[in-house]
Amino acid sequence: MALEKRLEENINALSEIGSDPTGGMTRLLYSDSWLEAQKFVEEKMKAIGFETSYDEVGNLFGRIEGTKYPSKTILSGSHIDTVVNGGTLDGQYGVMAAYLAIQQLLETYGKPLRSLEVISMAEEEGSRFPTVFWGSKNFVCEASKAQVEDIEDSNGAKFVDEMRRQGFDFAPEDKTRRDDIEAFVEIHIEQGNVLEKEQLQVGVVNNIAGQKRYTFQLKGEANHAGTTPMGYRHDAVYGFSKICSGVIDRALAQGDPLVVTFGKVEPKPNTVNVVPGEVLYTMDCRHTDAAVLNKFAEEAETFMKQVAKDHGLELDIDLWMDESPVPMDDAIVAKVEQAAKDKNMKYKVMHSGAGHDSQVIAPHYPSAMIFVPSINGISHNPAEATKLEDLVAGVEVLAQALYELAYKE
Repeated sequence: MALEKRLEENINALSEIGSDPTGGMTRLLYSDSWLEAQKFVEEKMKAIGFETSYDEVGNLFGRIEGTKYPSKTILSGSHIDTVVNGGTLDGQYGVMAAYLAIQQLLETYGKPLRSLEVISMAEEEGSRFPTVFWGSKNFVCEASKAQVEDIEDSNGAKFVDEMRRQGFDFAPEDKTRRDDIEAFVEIHIEQGNVLEKEQLQVGVVNNIAGQKRYTFQLKGEANHAGTTPMGYRHDAVYGFSKICSGVIDRALAQGDPLVVTFGKVEPKPNTVNVVPGEVLYTMDCRHTDAAVLNKFAEEAETFMKQVAKDHGLELDIDLWMDESPVPMDDAIVAKVEQAAKDKNMKYKVMHSGAGHDSQVIAPHYPSAMIFVPSINGISHNPAEATKLEDLVAGVEVLAQALYELAYKE
């Protein structure tokens, strides 16, 4: 069967599991549909000779033992969970692409010299419980029992109860990281519009951007909109408007790959005839260079404080996420880039502005990522889509990269 048909049939079949009546799909960690999806992938792998297993928390592995260097493993895969009302590609495309790429290699070349393994990670999105990267963090032995043992979902279901209901539990505290992983390659939709805009088939990811996320409270004085002269006001919205435009202007001057977003803004009391006395707002700031990111964020904080002072306002700052950029491994990136060339793909080397499991795995094992275009850059949405020929192109590049890593001396 042609790769195109296999890919389409498998993605469509997997997408039925967790299909949401309101549109898109919802497959949350430790839900029944989540377990059904893992079992679906497991059966697919078993049917073509993979040895399958689960770790303690529900990460699924499918393995083809190497004929000459079985203790050296080349790993590929992604996550099986989704956001609420998500699309049919985020995460699961990377799982099915890894499975199909290895199937194609087995049919063409037989068994590899080094072991090939697919990982279908339990969770990445953080859509059900307030935790993220549960699958990959457990894989690299960085997960903390303390972070999840008291949390619950929006319906009051406890994380631990749901995990055990599906037959899983915490890993032993003395569990150590595997020492057999030679390389990890994750393929994913871009979730942006760069590849589509530039009419490219493949992105070779060399860096995952660092992120800083803040919540700010800008406090002024609420007062009567009719009786308070303009010069006597401590208007928090006016102060925020200066902050927002000033920081974004600085980001535009800085240029790519810096991005900054004021995504949540809540003025109080938020009524037509009262001077706003407070604004709660967030800022998300990302860059691939830690020094540049830190410098921009520090300058933004200083600027905000000055605006607050100039307008008689108070500013409280809460930096609640501070993730450093994660570079991919130069040698593995070079293998993926060569694979794109070998397959005559139109490609570019690029960074990822979104977070992925690779950022958790890369500090421990040599890693790289492959992107395929997203139509209109849409993701985390039922409209999420990629042309079938682009999905196939991604699998072909992945297969070529895995061939170089697992079959060559």
